[in-house]
Amino acid sequence: MSERVFLRRALNTSWPGGLLLLDALRLGPDSNELRLWFGQGTESLPAITGDLRIVGTQRVGENLIARGEAAALNGPVNAEIGGRHEILSPSLPETDLFDGLNTLCAQCYAELPEVIADWLQYHIEQHGAEAALIVDRSAPGPEQEAFAAALSGMRIEGLQKVMLVTAPVPLGQSDQPAFGDPLTAPRLKARPVPDPWRAPLGEAVLYDILKWRFLGQAGAVVALDVCELLTEAEDDFGVFDAVRRSPGGALPLKGEAIYPWRVKKAKPPGFGDHICHADPPVPAPRRWAVAPRRSGPGNLWLPGMLLGHAVPKDEYGSYHRCMSVVQPQNQVQDLIDKALLVEDASLLERAYDVFGAKPVRPPAAPKPVLPSGAGTTDRTVVVTCMKNEGPFILEWLAYHRMIGVSDFLIYTNDCTDGTDTMLDMLQAKGLVQRRDNPFREMDLRPQHAALDVARGEEVLKSAGWILPIDVDEFVNIHVGAGHLNDLYTAIAPANLISLTWRLFGNSDRDTYEDRPVTEQFTRCAPELIRRPHQAWGFKTLYRNLGLFADMGVHRPKGLTQGAADKVHWVNGSGQPMPRKILRTGWRSSLDSYGYDLVTLNHYAVRNAESFLVKRDRGRVNHVDRDQGEAYWFRMNNNAEQDHSIQRHLPALRQEIDRLLQDPEIAAAHAACVEAHQARIAELSQREDYAALYTSLTSTRMKRLSTRHAHFGANVFLTGPSCLPREAHAADLAPDYFFNAPRPKTEAEG
Repeated sequence: MSERVFLRRALNTSWPGGLLLLDALRLGPDSNELRLWFGQGTESLPAITGDLRIVGTQRVGENLIARGEAAALNGPVNAEIGGRHEILSPSLPETDLFDGLNTLCAQCYAELPEVIADWLQYHIEQHGAEAALIVDRSAPGPEQEAFAAALSGMRIEGLQKVMLVTAPVPLGQSDQPAFGDPLTAPRLKARPVPDPWRAPLGEAVLYDILKWRFLGQAGAVVALDVCELLTEAEDDFGVFDAVRRSPGGALPLKGEAIYPWRVKKAKPPGFGDHICHADPPVPAPRRWAVAPRRSGPGNLWLPGMLLGHAVPKDEYGSYHRCMSVVQPQNQVQDLIDKALLVEDASLLERAYDVFGAKPVRPPAAPKPVLPSGAGTTDRTVVVTCMKNEGPFILEWLAYHRMIGVSDFLIYTNDCTDGTDTMLDMLQAKGLVQRRDNPFREMDLRPQHAALDVARGEEVLKSAGWILPIDVDEFVNIHVGAGHLNDLYTAIAPANLISLTWRLFGNSDRDTYEDRPVTEQFTRCAPELIRRPHQAWGFKTLYRNLGLFADMGVHRPKGLTQGAADKVHWVNGSGQPMPRKILRTGWRSSLDSYGYDLVTLNHYAVRNAESFLVKRDRGRVNHVDRDQGEAYWFRMNNNAEQDHSIQRHLPALRQEIDRLLQDPEIAAAHAACVEAHQARIAELSQREDYAALYTSLTSTRMKRLSTRHAHFGANVFLTGPSCLPREAHAADLAPDYFFNAPRPKTEAEG
């Protein structure tokens, strides 16, 4: 790292009047307000006179926090403390150093610089970390200096800033901190391993000091040790995003201890070795995340809790504590009874695909026996969730039946437009299977709950291929006759194919019509488009071979033991997918997007009137995120024309007409259309929805829908309101480009 990126700081520690003063802070360069943190054992303060007046104290465990006032607005402070003359030199806040950044706040004890580099890179890639403040609790001395030098010399892509905080001297007097003997085994390169309970900087008020001195203006802070990994981000929603959006600006983190089966000889333990969990699970210490500018300076940060914050009870992030990284001097059998260890498919997958490791695995377990017929046919099952999608069911069903989908497993919740009635009728006719979505009982998002319970359905156990998609997504096959069998032939012997989205806009259609979506909407995003980041999202069609334990929204999850070499995953052009995104990726990149064989046409907005109903309905995955003008702006792409799916229109119309010849199907469809139109009329009378409709149908928004290539990523995060007037003028220069500053959350202001 350059000097600009790597910073070093030490606590301003002293011993005034025989007390351990961990740090003293003047709240501003021209302020007489001070904050002082006293070490363990400070029961009360002695008489203090001179240029310092104590105006309040707060006990935190065995620590004491004092608020004081100095006689002067700057400079050192002369005080009589316990009858002794002392000169205090308070530090000044440096909260501007982490202003607005997603920051990791961590303690380390004896971890190697290479381990910390892996830890940083992981959280940058998986959760959008931008900076880190690391408290090194090893003993001051040559080893600590060598560690700092090694860390400062590392190149970590995406890291904007890292600060190393240390104690200036051992903090104990009579009770000096105890350190283990330096390890002579080559696996640790002789870095001393302290006892975490007695190492320097183990004070309860440490995080409060860090908040006031450095982190009070950070965008979001996640408190971990460097032996701990946040679990992989779900879709595009990481812990930093979650805490920025949480109502109180705070989020608890629940942890579980994980272990290697065995660490290779002469190798230091790393994250990629940790492929086992314990059964029963071993909980890890409490951690937290916080958005400082939302929660305010009056709240107290402690090692395992946040005091004074509105911490949600039912929402939390999760992390893994890698126990051989915590205690590298111990063998696994010294940490836990190995009979309790179970290889975890998701941890193994992370070791392979994220850390590029080749961990030592437990003895092979018997290969699971697949259900009879699983993976041996080309029967294709689509799994989906619906809520108030009645008018659009018939086309979507007819289209996918026409290209070869055999079975449809549909989960619904809270429908008011006849969706359930229509699907139950279609189920009675053998066309679909409908289930109630159990998301409330499972305390999960609707889509995740559906995919979790679907695994036990007989129709999936005997499926040849499985595809989780939504009702606004259409599989557009470009090879052969556009049938699934043509696609399977083209990709053989691959057993997974990720279908990259192509975002289709509203083609400037404002009003709802009961006509096929694939007929009405032909304008879309270019194939080569990297913004917004949703533009290259994908869904994955995969063969039911027992290679994965779980379905996921964008890809199967939970690679089963021994299956890694059997996975043959390609993109929409039939090219191998990069291994680095197979575990947690949900969107394609320049290396992985492809449309030669198949495209997933994504009609996320349809028309402006139907979008009002979509917003009113809410989402099946990110249920807490509004679908307003900013969402429309991101997903409404009208830059190019694509008619390729319309080669199926004649056959599609025939199939729809054939279904509508059944009077019950025709009546159910008509009832859904009528309910949809009635809801449009109701929403149009509301002031907020009428204003939204006026905005969506404006000349400004129609022009912007063709200009996404001219805007940077932050524009799509912020919304169209950040764009200057010239961005939606009638004429736009071909080389025009605009980006906005990274947006703050609503609560951050």
